[in-house]
Amino acid sequence: MLIWLAQWLQGWSADFGHLRVFQYLSFRAVMAALTALLIGLAAGPKVIRILTALKIGQPVREYAMQSHLVKSGTPTMGGVLILLALTASTLLWADLSNRFVWIVLVVTLGFGAIGWVDDWRKVVRKDPEGMRSREKYFWQSLIGLLAALYLVFAISGNSNARVLELFITWVQSGFALDLPPKAGLLLPFFKEVSYPLGVWGFVVLTYLVIVGASNAVNLTDGLDGLAIMPVVLVGSALGVFAYVVGNAVYSKYLFFPHIPGAGELLVFCAAIAGAGLAFLWFNAYPAKVFMGDVGALSLGAALGTVAVIVRQEIVLAVMGGIFVVEALSVMLQVGWFKFTKKRYGAGRRLFQMAPLHHHFEKKGWKETQVVVRFWIITMLLCLVGLSTLKLR
Repeated sequence: MLIWLAQWLQGWSADFGHLRVFQYLSFRAVMAALTALLIGLAAGPKVIRILTALKIGQPVREYAMQSHLVKSGTPTMGGVLILLALTASTLLWADLSNRFVWIVLVVTLGFGAIGWVDDWRKVVRKDPEGMRSREKYFWQSLIGLLAALYLVFAISGNSNARVLELFITWVQSGFALDLPPKAGLLLPFFKEVSYPLGVWGFVVLTYLVIVGASNAVNLTDGLDGLAIMPVVLVGSALGVFAYVVGNAVYSKYLFFPHIPGAGELLVFCAAIAGAGLAFLWFNAYPAKVFMGDVGALSLGAALGTVAVIVRQEIVLAVMGGIFVVEALSVMLQVGWFKFTKKRYGAGRRLFQMAPLHHHFEKKGWKETQVVVRFWIITMLLCLVGLSTLKLR
């Protein structure tokens, strides 16, 4: 929005020539992070007071860690604060004519709405389970599939008009349109190597990345500050990839596909970092507020969507390795328990408790130890992911 205002003022009078700085993506990214940080820090106390006054406290399941029972009643749905700062900052500093900015915002807020309903049922209906899994996955799948259908043509085309043209061509061809190499699955550490997916393959992969990332972040959000810092780190790293693939010179030099318009997502990723750090101010141990599903589901979906646009799905799995292993630990625990119960008559567990962070708590690690060590691992994984920029 501010870039439009700056352009209008420059056209109105030469005295506003210094506003050309608003055209620089790097400047707007820094300002987006700063704006989101300040909005979050300023609005945080008021949001917490409102959540406390509404008695929107976090219910703790009966089978949870005993040390977590003292957290019962801590205000949840703090993800509203993140979405407020993130959305306001993005609308202020991003180029609102950019189609990628809007699709990422729509997906983020859409998954946030799902999380809001889930959290509301938990705190109002006093149901620790919240929205039932079938209903939640239906809405997640709907948003994920619609986003995937749009992105498969948005990445292949350079404008919304071209997106519509490609969609019509796809339908007329009997749903058998070949996509350009930049829409394929890129392999890190290899130059110009991509696996052709086709339209349906791209849609399935995008769906899995968006929905999978959303639920993986949600499963990770179980300790004070555990999920938000990895989100900040991974989001910041994805912003670097967005800047590279959106720049014709850098993408050619580093052997990345050039995706016009993707660079603007640097502003969005910077806003994620700023909003996330502001939330961490209140979410650090001992947490004054939890993000809830409204924050975890939306942030995970945002990371997944950005990764798809910049064609770094595999790198997202590397940098977000903590999210991956947390989700896998739950699936393995449930799968092994069901298998052993059917075969031996009594269920057995691979981990003392899932998700994985609870396993380490059971092993004797303090909550702050688990959180900081998972942060350090994420930093290392993000550095590995960023190394793929040059090591190709």
